Amino acid sequence: MSLKEEVELLQRIPFFAQIEPAKLKLLAFTSERVGFDPGQVLFKKGDMGDAAYIIIEGEAEVLVDTAGGAAVVATLGKNAFVGEIAILCDVPRTATVRAKDRVVALRIAKELFMRLVTEFPQMAIAIMRELAHRLEMTNQRLREALSRTT
Repeated sequence: MSLKEEVELLQRIPFFAQIEPAKLKLLAFTSERVGFDPGQVLFKKGDMGDAAYIIIEGEAEVLVDTAGGAAVVATLGKNAFVGEIAILCDVPRTATVRAKDRVVALRIAKELFMRLVTEFPQMAIAIMRELAHRLEMTNQRLREALSRTT
């Protein structure tokens, strides 16, 4: 994938849609393209967050620990952005993310990501909206699970 194609990919992700192309070019240039084989872990629950990932190709599974072992709670595909919570909140990773099939991703270092959030308030707003949406979806799933047990 060329630098131009990576910039076009970033423009399709809501977090980055409002950022000027020159900055996205810098982001694409300074990000690391990484590959993961099926079953390989992008990061583990409890690890400190040092980067976020944008999936370019393939699918990854989000796993959480349950009484019965690890459970897949989401599947992420092309253009998905993952790993930002640990960076934003400066907390350990909240879940494990594992490649379901061959995954190619852009790895965005924490320092670069935080600089972008600082420089582009509209990016911070997009992130807040996405996190609020994820929280609402989690709450909805929790309500559904609780209603099945009562």
